[in-house]
Amino acid sequence: MTAWLAQHPWKRAAGWLALLGPLFYASYGFANWWAASRASVPTLAFDWERALPFWQWTIFPYWTINFFYALSVFLARDKHTLDRHALRLLTATCLAVICFLIWPRRFSFGLPEVSGAPALLFNALRGFDQPFNQAPSLHIALAVILWDWYRRLLQARWARLVLHVWAFAICASVLTTWQHHFIDIPTGALLGLVCVWLWPLERVASLPQGWRLARDAQRWKLAGVYAMGAMVFLSVALAAGGMALWLAWPAASLVLVALNYAGLGAHGFQMDSRGRMRWAARWLFAPYRLGAAVNAWLWTRRLPASVEVLPGLRFGRIPTRAEWQAAGRPRLVSLCAELQLPAVQGARCLPLLDLVAPAPGKLRRAANLIEGQRRSGGTVWVCCALGFSRSAASVMAWLRLHGGAGTLAQAEARVRQARPQIVLGTAWQQALEQTSEPALP
Repeated sequence: MTAWLAQHPWKRAAGWLALLGPLFYASYGFANWWAASRASVPTLAFDWERALPFWQWTIFPYWTINFFYALSVFLARDKHTLDRHALRLLTATCLAVICFLIWPRRFSFGLPEVSGAPALLFNALRGFDQPFNQAPSLHIALAVILWDWYRRLLQARWARLVLHVWAFAICASVLTTWQHHFIDIPTGALLGLVCVWLWPLERVASLPQGWRLARDAQRWKLAGVYAMGAMVFLSVALAAGGMALWLAWPAASLVLVALNYAGLGAHGFQMDSRGRMRWAARWLFAPYRLGAAVNAWLWTRRLPASVEVLPGLRFGRIPTRAEWQAAGRPRLVSLCAELQLPAVQGARCLPLLDLVAPAPGKLRRAANLIEGQRRSGGTVWVCCALGFSRSAASVMAWLRLHGGAGTLAQAEARVRQARPQIVLGTAWQQALEQTSEPALP
């Protein structure tokens, strides 16, 4: 026990819990009071929800989230993961309460009579809860955050299976205890994903720390385009209602893409050095990624997946696993921030934003990354979404710095001969010109 106390920041954990607990009950209660004071609070429910059963025993898994919430902060092994986890819980509470105040909703079914042991828990719940604070479900958001926390602590397969079942039971119980309507579940899950995305537990910069206002006019132009797209999707979702409400997911995805272009940069996509996204980012950006994948297929469906520039050096679009195997399992170098590489050995990634010319230093890093892969032996396949700009420019930078190309024109001629479809505008040309200059100390 002494060793455990010495290894874990339990005093800091107790401090966080002393903040989070009262804040939750105070802010949640205030939002309930605010909604109750309004003359009319609307509801949003589908007709089929009236067929959902009321299972009073599911109040037990519903309540277990309180225990796992309080316990979670004491299981942190270091201050960094404790603070990030606590910030997730804090952010979820604050954002949910803001939504409750701006967009109050009411649960429209009256609770039936409850007897036996479940009645004690239902009565305790009614002591501080009212039929408001609906969308997004804070219960669901916290379940997502806690699931991600505990799955990292559990190694045994059976333990993880129990965790998955528990998390599902908690999420399902908000319906079977008649505490939430269905719309609250996906919105709550979205909130939980945003918190996990916003505060990664890994020792990398959090997204608030990584925010740098873009100075490139092209980035602001693209941010505006994606923001407008988000507004269109959200407008259709709210106007049409029903199943069209799912369009709020691509709307949220495009808002995050707009934020990446406006300030977060490629870091916001959370692509790691192996070309794989963290799980929360995969779900948050799924609609955008689907659109990007379809766009890549439309542009490249009649082109070879990659072309050879020099013996042992190819470039093109991101390959499928089958294409990678058919090409002899080359070493992959991805410059794509929005689309994943297949999970293969030896892959490396330097994520760059699409349709934006990177800084010369980034192209220099890309060239050095290609050179490192070539020195490891075997063929190297440099790729991006289409194989028209990011990968082409990186290969050109490598030709200037390591491949013996005397001039930028010679490097471009060699790349363009292999793939005439490459697109490198003035901004790209300027970045490439500066790439061959000595790096600043």
